[in-house]
Amino acid sequence: MRSVVLALILGAAAVALIHFAYPAAAAAGCPSCYGFTEVEDGLYVERGMPPDRREAAKATVEAARARVRAFYGDLRSGPRILICGTDACYRPLGGGSRGIALLDQALILSPRGADVVIAAHELAHAELHRRIGLIATLSRSVPQWFDEGLAVVVSDDPRYLSPGPERCRAEPDGDMPASRAAWIETADSAGLYAKAACKVSRWLDAHGGSAGLLRLVAGGSFRDIASDTGS
Repeated sequence: MRSVVLALILGAAAVALIHFAYPAAAAAGCPSCYGFTEVEDGLYVERGMPPDRREAAKATVEAARARVRAFYGDLRSGPRILICGTDACYRPLGGGSRGIALLDQALILSPRGADVVIAAHELAHAELHRRIGLIATLSRSVPQWFDEGLAVVVSDDPRYLSPGPERCRAEPDGDMPASRAAWIETADSAGLYAKAACKVSRWLDAHGGSAGLLRLVAGGSFRDIASDTGS
């Protein structure tokens, strides 16, 4: 009996720790515990979201998946998707960002991130992470700037890429920040996203587009990316 009680206490303590230390992961693990309701398989919206916004959320996610699928040829990831309809829902989960991806397991979108571009950006992270595998993701074998720049390219974000053959809005100037903290969305990060997107776009042009990326994922090394892009 004691062992059962102890196990329950430890389990409750672990749940409490995850709740306070990693609320986004806790919400992804138990959406209903955080006020989300499932509207279709794997897609959750904030409880109380009006029917028209629920339908818009489903259409947004489908369009975002189609955008990522068009780049990769197919989808191997199937992350759980949580969409907040209010800032009060998102603030404790994602802070001031528009959206966050949790490895290839889940993504959470803010009210400002519930559009095709942002959803595709986060789905692109999940797809890359699924394809390279958990160990490579956790060991950060992919430079953070390449991961972010690729997500911009896949999502076709007009804030950071121009239409046409020469897509760069900002010329890269030296090494890109390697730490994840440097990519937290701030007023200064817009320049970083545009520069990373420029480098990745040029790398893709020089390596056969998505086919080149798939070859790299299948057996190449991301350690050579920097020299390939001239940084």
